[in-house]
Formats: sequence, structure tokens, C-alpha cells
Amino acid sequence: MLLRRAEPGDEPVVAEVHVRSWQVAYRGLLPDAYLDALDPAAWAKRYTFDQTGPERPVTTVAIVDGAIRGFATAGTCRDDEARPAGELYAIYVHPDWWGSGMGRALIGDARRRLESLGYQRAVLWVLAGNERAQRFYRRDGWNGDGSGRRDEVHGITVDELRYRRALP
Repeated sequence: MLLRRAEPGDEPVVAEVHVRSWQVAYRGLLPDAYLDALDPAAWAKRYTFDQTGPERPVTTVAIVDGAIRGFATAGTCRDDEARPAGELYAIYVHPDWWGSGMGRALIGDARRRLESLGYQRAVLWVLAGNERAQRFYRRDGWNGDGSGRRDEVHGITVDELRYRRALP
């Protein structure tokens, strides 16, 4: 498995991984009609892999057999209440690669990136009811801090829980 920074041109494949992961992981948590209608081409237009800078989030992709199979995005915390902290914005692995260790590699890379930026702690938001993801985060040392929010994500309103962890 190769980890590298996402670059212009990766958008369609990252979007395919993102959408497919949502369609499997969020089945039963979000409306089926919404999940079935997700369009990777529309999602690809939202990514900004061509924009770089110290305040910009960074996306790392995981490549196996020459193809992107997962990604993680991390950067400066967007939550005023949790600052100063880094934030894991997203981590998704194509469902065919769940259980392969790719998620652990991506989250470890994201933590190291945040630590290299000087953050001593990090936060993430997880969809309420997503027990699989919550178990994954707890195994990596993240814990719910009791905060929740209702947010609009990719055109749908969701309930999310905040998790935190110290960065070594």
C-alpha cells in the first residue's frame, strides 16, 4: 500500500470511494433514496486538491494495485469550541477494502500530519449511530466528549458526535 498526498486528477476516484463508502456505511442511517442517488461526478467537483497552503486541509490517498482505495483529510479544526486543535475531516475506505488495515494506515498518517503542524490534540465528527466507525475511532484512542451537533453534510442534515484524542 502506498500513501501519498492527493493531487489534481484524483478527484473522480476519491469521489467514487467516498460515495461508495457512504452508500454502504450509512445504509439504515440515512434515507435509501438519498444514498442511491449519490453522484460521484458531482462530489468530485467539491474537492480542491489543487489548492495548497498552511491553512488548507490535506488529503492523503491510499493506493493498492495502482488504484486509490481510500483517503483521509485533515487540517485545522473548524470547531471554535475545540480550538486549538487539528481535525480529521474525513476518512473513507472503499468497502471492498474494509478490514485490510488501510483505515489504520490512513488515520495514523493523519495524526502524524496534525502533530507535525504543532497540534497536541485533535477532534473529529462521526455520524450518530455509526457504531462501526465509533469502534474504529475508539481503537485508535479517540473518545466521545459528549458534544453533538446537527449539521448539513453533502446536502443532508445529520446528527454527529464529537470525538477527541491527544496527539503524542
